[in-house]
This record gives sequence, structure tokens and C-alpha cells, in this order.
Amino acid sequence: MTVTVRPAVPADAGLILGFIRDLAEYEKLLHEVEATEADVARDLFGPEPRAFCDIAEADGEPVGFALWFYNYSTFRGRHGIYLEDLFVRPEARGLGAGKALLKALARRCANEGLGRLEWSVLDWNAPSIAFYDSLGAGAQDEWTVRRLDGEALARLAAA
Repeated sequence: MTVTVRPAVPADAGLILGFIRDLAEYEKLLHEVEATEADVARDLFGPEPRAFCDIAEADGEPVGFALWFYNYSTFRGRHGIYLEDLFVRPEARGLGAGKALLKALARRCANEGLGRLEWSVLDWNAPSIAFYDSLGAGAQDEWTVRRLDGEALARLAAA
């Protein structure tokens, strides 16, 4: 079976939302998904996209996706890529789609002179952690992720 990676196109908005929902279900977070197909279309394919997506296909059938955006490291003085979501359908795992998606992003980093590729993984997701370790991805245990959203975000904005 041949796995290829291609950039997402506007017609993929529904497919991408489906992958987002599948990922959320896997992470037991489906109840938190608010995104719509229109949101995906606007933010990935609108006039000024700020997020991007690659689709993995096995023999022409979509089996996974990587949704990412550019970030910036002030210490390195270079942009990088932050991988927001990586998901491969369970029935397609083991075909190399996840590795192909990460390899495509690593190539983009190399070709564009970017300083790093980074992402987060849930601490209970042992299969993904083992996969990332096998690629040489190091854990950043000295950092704690913080988040403002919902009412806390609105309160700070209004203060």
C-alpha cells in the first residue's frame, strides 16, 4: 500500500472536520468540538489563512491529517511549525501515514529554514508517545502549558 501526503484543498473542509471529530472522539473530548465545516473552510482556505493542513492518503483514500501553523522562537530567531493535530484512522495505523505526515512537515522545516517542529501529546497516550520517541522527538518536561479561554479569557480582555 502506497502512502502519499498532499496539501489540503478547499473541497477537503468536510473531511478535515471529520478527522477533527475522530481525533476528539479518540481523546474523549468530542463534547468540546465546536468547529464547523464553515470554520475550517474560512480559517484554512480563506484570503489570509493562518492554519494549514496536509492529508495522508493510502492508495488514494484519505486516512489521516496534520493541521499546523507557523510559530516563532525568539531565542532561535526563527519561525517554526506547531503541529496542532495529527490523526490517522485506526484501521490505517501501521501503514506509515503518521510518519509520512511528520516527515512532510520536517521537510518543510528544512526547506524553509525553520528552527523547529513541535507539538503536544496527552500524557496518557502511550502509543503516540512511543511513536514520537521512536522518531527522536524529545519531551519538554520543564515546560507547563497554560491556557486562557472561555470566561477567563473574556474577563481578562474586558479588564
